[in-house]
Amino acid sequence: MSSVYHYKKLQNDLQALMNKYDFIKMNIIGKSVLGRGIYELRVGTGEKKIHFNASFHANEWITTVVLMSWLEDRLIYISQLTNKNEYLKSIQLSIVPMVNPDGVELIYAGKEAAIGLYDVARLNENRADFYNWKANIRGVDLNKQFPAKWTEYKESIYCKEPYYRDYPGEEPLTEPEAIAMYELVKQNDFDMLIGLHTQGNEFYWGYCGLEPPNAESIAREFEKVSGMKGIQNIESHAGFRDWFISEYQKPGFTLELGKGINPIPLSQLEEIKLRTFPVLDAALYM
Repeated sequence: MSSVYHYKKLQNDLQALMNKYDFIKMNIIGKSVLGRGIYELRVGTGEKKIHFNASFHANEWITTVVLMSWLEDRLIYISQLTNKNEYLKSIQLSIVPMVNPDGVELIYAGKEAAIGLYDVARLNENRADFYNWKANIRGVDLNKQFPAKWTEYKESIYCKEPYYRDYPGEEPLTEPEAIAMYELVKQNDFDMLIGLHTQGNEFYWGYCGLEPPNAESIAREFEKVSGMKGIQNIESHAGFRDWFISEYQKPGFTLELGKGINPIPLSQLEEIKLRTFPVLDAALYM
């Protein structure tokens, strides 16, 4: 599937941004099962810290395209500010554009991406293509790996062993990609978190009544600027956002971009950007 935004493309684009803008920093916060770096970009040094991420799920790789496109637009904007230094001291933005590089690479390159170490064909029900694959290379859903009613989630699902989607692992935080994201949050004092997923043209902002009082007003602003519907509660547990809200009682949002069946086609990209960019922009000022 040559149109998939893959890991090498991400590396090239990150390096191009590093070469062009001297006010961003790049870190490797961990490595995937197969040793691919999980990259984080930092912009600014302010006390207000906001985190965005994309591609927790492999077949939602279009979210990486959206986030990288938004980031480039934002970097252009910052570079043109007459008070650039003051702006950079007012905010600190953390971006992980591809949480699940092995999974994305599997969709891009096929079973060869597993380099013979994992029986991905069996986990994929022997389908020749991997377009529906959500998990990491070991068949664990990285967004069902977090200690937020994890046991309740595992007991509720049909999937009891590694699979191309939904399997939460033998216990929370068994996968290196999930551990990297967990440690990133633990080591920082993020004020807000936004994860990009697909699909539905809606977003989620509550979790078990543990969200802070200001989450609703932020959600209403996101609705206003995007046209997406904000939903307070859904039947979902063990997610990265679920854990962030339950652990810290701070605003956390999951944006479900696009409409249809995953993977969302690139033909929707421009419409998705029109809805998503204003939300990410607004988050910096909330």
